[in-house]
Amino acid sequence: MTRFSAVLSLAVGLAGATPAPAQDEMTGAEFEAYTAGKTLLFGTGGKVYGGEDYLPDRQVRWSFLDGKCLDGYWYEAAPFICFVYEDEPTPVCWSFFETPGGLVAFLNGDEAEKLYETGEAEEPLLCLGPEVGV
Repeated sequence: MTRFSAVLSLAVGLAGATPAPAQDEMTGAEFEAYTAGKTLLFGTGGKVYGGEDYLPDRQVRWSFLDGKCLDGYWYEAAPFICFVYEDEPTPVCWSFFETPGGLVAFLNGDEAEKLYETGEAEEPLLCLGPEVGV
């Protein structure tokens, strides 16, 4: 094979290796099927971010893994999955994608604000009781 034909073969091979079209965001039904009954852990920028228990009836419990937990719920507002927690009535909306490595989520669809699943916990989140002052 000449050098020209080798370069041409490589170019033709690379041309056929174009990336697949972007995957669609998960629907509410897909998200619920993936998360129901699980406790998923999330990271961002190579660091642990938090975890969430996915409870019946689209109820959730979030923690930054510091023993403090927030109860809330989620709902679909296509193309987003939105969460409302007990400390803040304003929804926080994410676009979720299922990847071979787990869920990836973008805050309001912004790829600069990314969370990714780092695994599933074997136990529900550890939530300490309310702080008691003296």
